Amino acid sequence: MKLFGRKKKTMTQEEKNDTEQRIIEVLKTVFDPEIPVNIYDLGLIYKIDLADDGALDIDMTFTAPSCPAADFIIEDVRSKVLAVKGVTSANVNMVFEPEWDKSMMTEEARVELGFE
Repeated sequence: MKLFGRKKKTMTQEEKNDTEQRIIEVLKTVFDPEIPVNIYDLGLIYKIDLADDGALDIDMTFTAPSCPAADFIIEDVRSKVLAVKGVTSANVNMVFEPEWDKSMMTEEARVELGFE
């Protein structure tokens, strides 16, 4: 008996755009326990790369390399993006280049934290 692998479904551009929007919405629900602003608006997400087959690569950083909540936050990101319809796998990479600074925050985040 011959077994054939299932062909991976590829997303249309519209499906990919919708999935990327849902990924961003989910990332806005992830918070560093010490900062009352989500990681997306803080500018901690450097790259969201969604392949046509649903494989997701995210590059993210932290406000400080020695963030004590890093493991918790990375796992929160991974589990939440994996729950997004269309995402088939998620690889979350912690990077420190370029180094994060407050200019990477959205205007809303700067206002919330009192920088404006």
